[in-house]
Amino acid sequence: MNKPSLVSALFIAAITTLGMAAPISAQEHSHMHMHKISGLKMPESAVQAQDGKIYVSEINGFGVDGDGQITVIENGKTRVFTSGLDDPKGLVIIGKYLYVADKTKILKIDMQGKVQVFADTNAFPELPLFLNDLEADIAGNLYVSDSGDLKGVGGAIYKINAQGKVSLVLNNKQEPRLLAPNGLLMDDTGDVLTVVDFVSGVLYSINMKTHAFTNLAEGFGGGDGLVHHSSGKMYVSDWKNGKVFSVNLAGEVAEIKAGYQSAADIALTRDEQYLMVPDMKAGELDFIPLH
Repeated sequence: MNKPSLVSALFIAAITTLGMAAPISAQEHSHMHMHKISGLKMPESAVQAQDGKIYVSEINGFGVDGDGQITVIENGKTRVFTSGLDDPKGLVIIGKYLYVADKTKILKIDMQGKVQVFADTNAFPELPLFLNDLEADIAGNLYVSDSGDLKGVGGAIYKINAQGKVSLVLNNKQEPRLLAPNGLLMDDTGDVLTVVDFVSGVLYSINMKTHAFTNLAEGFGGGDGLVHHSSGKMYVSDWKNGKVFSVNLAGEVAEIKAGYQSAADIALTRDEQYLMVPDMKAGELDFIPLH
């Protein structure tokens, strides 16, 4: 693994301005059973709601339309939350809605599991190939990565406002180093977007004002999920090699767990005590204790 020699001030700014997770009640915490969940169908992404429920996107058959679903985990038990999706991947909760990147469109699902299309395929300036990770900023805008053909062609990052209007942030034509953007992380100012690349395994930051594209760290193989802990650390998953890494404020990379078949889009529990790791090929959701 290549250790970055110098970490830009941008990186430190990006991860120190990220805020604390919302406090979690003792009652809510006592209801969390953080044991590994198995029997999932190609789980890609996970997110925990304020009430402690965990939502997991399940792709099932890759490229098979209609067999994808979202499962909800409550008190350690799973049930189908909504079905009939295509290849659901990135998840984010804004207010009372769950947003899902599903193949070439973005869905908006209410807490009863009712699905509507938030940004359809034709809402994008170019035909999306592989919509992947979702992230939100403090203003309620969504950001979605299009990993293109997963080989370095067609990669892009889009911004979607609250009305569902899609605009381009950056694509492979403008920035050749952006091969297959996957995991996204927005800082609390809304000015710095961090992205990990699935093809190159490099972690980059994009300054939304100056458009500076900066290499922060590398060696993440098939870079997939990206989260920030209030301690200042970032966590990055490597899908291809089944590993999870931490990146500290000095930009030093450390492997924290290996042995997954395919570590997908990671997320923190709301109390930041655990890192949730969907192991796609194993059909499991693992929990890495962080304290």
